[in-house]
Amino acid sequence: MKRILSGVVPAICVLACALPLGAQSGATKGEWRAYGGDLGNTHYSPLDQISAANFSKLQVAWRFKTDNLGPRPEFNFEGTPLMANGVIYSTAGTRRAVVALDAATGELLWVHGEHEGARGTAAPRQLSGRGLAYWTDGREERILYVTPGYRLVALNAKTGNLVPGFGQAGLVDLKLEDDQEIDLVTGEVGLHATPVVANDVVIVGAAHRPGGVVKSKTNVKGFVRGFDVRTGKRLWIFHTIPRSDEFGYDTWEKDSASYTGNTGVWGQVSVDEQLGMAFIPVELPTGDYYGGHRPGNGLFGETVLAVDLKTGQRKWHYQLVHHGIWDMDIPCAPMLVDITVNGRTVKAVAQPTKQAFLYVFDRITGKPIWPFEERPVEQTTVPGEKTSPTQPFPTKPPAYDLQGFSVDDVLDFTPELKAEALKVVSKYHLGPVFTPAVVSKPEGPYATLAMGTAGGGTNWAGGSYDPETHIAYIPSQRSPTAIGLIPGDPKVTDMMFMAGSAAARTGSGGTGEAGGPGLTIQGLPLVKPPYGSISAIDLNKGEILWHIANGDTPDNIRDNPALKGLSIPRTGRSGVFGVLVTKTLVICGERSAGRSAVMLRAYDKATGQEVGAVPMPAGQTGTPMTYTHNGKQYVVVAIAGPGFPAELIAFKLPDEERKN
Repeated sequence: MKRILSGVVPAICVLACALPLGAQSGATKGEWRAYGGDLGNTHYSPLDQISAANFSKLQVAWRFKTDNLGPRPEFNFEGTPLMANGVIYSTAGTRRAVVALDAATGELLWVHGEHEGARGTAAPRQLSGRGLAYWTDGREERILYVTPGYRLVALNAKTGNLVPGFGQAGLVDLKLEDDQEIDLVTGEVGLHATPVVANDVVIVGAAHRPGGVVKSKTNVKGFVRGFDVRTGKRLWIFHTIPRSDEFGYDTWEKDSASYTGNTGVWGQVSVDEQLGMAFIPVELPTGDYYGGHRPGNGLFGETVLAVDLKTGQRKWHYQLVHHGIWDMDIPCAPMLVDITVNGRTVKAVAQPTKQAFLYVFDRITGKPIWPFEERPVEQTTVPGEKTSPTQPFPTKPPAYDLQGFSVDDVLDFTPELKAEALKVVSKYHLGPVFTPAVVSKPEGPYATLAMGTAGGGTNWAGGSYDPETHIAYIPSQRSPTAIGLIPGDPKVTDMMFMAGSAAARTGSGGTGEAGGPGLTIQGLPLVKPPYGSISAIDLNKGEILWHIANGDTPDNIRDNPALKGLSIPRTGRSGVFGVLVTKTLVICGERSAGRSAVMLRAYDKATGQEVGAVPMPAGQTGTPMTYTHNGKQYVVVAIAGPGFPAELIAFKLPDEERKN
């Protein structure tokens, strides 16, 4: 089999190199018109009315509760709202309604919801999702979003009414014209991410039911498509699992491309409108931890893919994980960054990952900014499985959080706790990043213990980037996963192996989809802190500038009897979180953790030092955004938590502070 890592199409370089830089400059004109602030997903705004000097004086400007936007309240609101022309737009509620709010007061202006019946009930990706897209041609304004039942909807931004000329009366059924047969009610495909709109093209990805146990190796394929923003007509489709006459098909052995599914795009897509290119983060094929039914490297699984915005034609690609079996996916938006490397200005793309590597490419050619090395990795012992002998390792920047698992990673608050932790991990298979899963045995190993896989590193919230300083701010978490395999249960799946662990059966190692996220020692996390972090990375040099814990120490750690009398440094809090970057600040909240107070925090961009904090009624569940309206700067974030239904909360400065 021919190894294919990158298919570069350099013909565009001569034209593109002459284009001006600065396509991704963050949110402009005091608004927030795209999920990531701009189409490059920088999550940056140059606003500076809110600063280190006054952040702690922020007060609540308005709150919007979502309890009644669906048949039951939602407790995990992952969205980031948009703001255009003085109006806030957001998805919200368990039915994924769309709301328009007054930017000054949070007053509801209009609401739209689709009642999808059995189709919505069977949807693999439910609740409010991560948001929506805004489009205007200067005369007309539209809101576009994807329903839980996988339909693309176009609304009049001023009224909330369906746009009659778009698709069928305002809706495009995304289970149709997908180059495969999908059951319109039960077909397992949907989307949490927002559509992206650029140059009148709407790009829509695909997501599937999460988990390490899939029903079948013949799951729905996760193709990505482009649609006309005015008519809803399909413009192009990219087969993330190639057909027999398409590039990359030979990376799928034994005809596995014909029946394998997934390989979807469930993270955010980024676009460079000047280059006319879209940058697409692709997940792995079916299934998350066992790939014996899909031998070969399997393009375009876990691949950064660059395509022509108008046609969907491949420009270049780079596969970050060959024949993935770690649920690494590529979970978030590639950040489009203009950086200076060795005195040369480069249009680049920086991709955060679950494995806590930041992969940086020239976004015109796909060539790594700093070399990637194909290094030998441990090979599988699972029957029927065949792993790649090597995996790509970036030489810069270094990993920004823990990967794999070693005995040096266990908690060490006290010698007694460390000894107990070492006894537990002795029953697991350990190794560096890309250590494969093992068949779980009651006598051990229970599973492969790893970080930087399913729940580690950076997840769907992605990173942020300051276009002025060329520094990226990357959130991450330490969440060990026990990746064990047991024979597939014919009542559950047709796969030879599925995720599971003998540890769960013996009560010796935690529980979870693959045998043990949340492994604990006397109620304490198995791994040493920080549990949630932010890393500042200089993208001109590929160097980590600082690394801090985000969030205070949770009360289950601070009040744990095993730590009585000890002074515990700030640990940060685990969970997915995103960061907002402004002129001088990095702003983000923390997740809810028992009785502990929950804060929205500000850090100095240059040093990582905390410079302010304000309390929130519940933890941050979506990524913050900011805007100005009538001379006032606002910061808005989605919050929710156990027993606390989801809402949007907006902060602003007191009037007297704005005058100073």
